[in-house]
This record gives sequence, C-alpha cells and structure tokens, in this order.
Amino acid sequence: MAEKSIIEKAKKIFENYLVRQGSRKTPERFSVIDELYALPQDEHIDVEGLFLRMRNNGYSISRATIYNTLDLLVECGLAVKHQFKDKVALYEQALTYKHHDHYVCNQCRKILEFSDERINLIKEEMGNAFSSHITSHSLVLYGDCQIRNCENLPVH
Repeated sequence: MAEKSIIEKAKKIFENYLVRQGSRKTPERFSVIDELYALPQDEHIDVEGLFLRMRNNGYSISRATIYNTLDLLVECGLAVKHQFKDKVALYEQALTYKHHDHYVCNQCRKILEFSDERINLIKEEMGNAFSSHITSHSLVLYGDCQIRNCENLPVH
C-alpha cells in the first residue's frame, strides 16, 4: 500500500492533468486512485478486479468509469498498463514505479516481477548497434513454474 503522501501526490498530479485536459474532476475518478494505490506496489489488477474491490469497499462506480479513469491515469503517468499473452489488460501504480520486467506462468498465470542489470547492458548495446538512444523496453518471460498444482493457485 502506498503512503498517504504518495496518494495525495498522485491526486494532485491527476487534478492538474484533468485541468489541463479540460476534463471533469469527479470523486469517482479520484476514488480509482485511492483503490489502485491501496494495492501492494507489485500487484497487477484488471478492471473487473478493481470494480469488485471498489464495490466491496462501498463505492458506487461503473466499469466504464474505471476503464476511462485507468486510461487517463496511464496517459498522465500514474498507472502502467500491461497486456500479458491472452490475459486482459492489467494495471499497476506508477508514481513510485521502478522499471522491472515480468515472468508469467503459463499454467497458473502468476506474475512475478524481476530486475536484472544485464538487461540494461543489452539495451545499451542494442542502442549502439542501432545508433539509437533506447528510452524504454518491455520484457515478459513466459514459462511453466515448478509449483505443484500451480494452475489451482490464486492469480496475482
């Protein structure tokens, strides 16, 4: 869960973004920030999961509002959207985001985050090879974990 100051900072960034875009500042939009940033920092959630979480926490909000708000949060840099293989889009908070890559189990669909400095070295080498300054990358590894009955585990 993000610190209260991080959530307040995210809300301020979002408010400024909405003002610049000429968009409405509704309580529902800001409640999406509250719930997204209440998740553990390494958790990924889809719209349906966020919708159920918000309903369970007493919010009256539509899926459409969640979809639209998440799109806005991605646009202003407060959320990161991932599309892993055949899964629906998953989101994670981005304000304190440190770049990482992902491993996804083919069976249980568990998502693990990892960082490895060697990937940055490859990124640098490829940038040199292409005469380019590579600014970002995305790496997702898919495999079959060795956890017994992993397909019965809850998905992250």
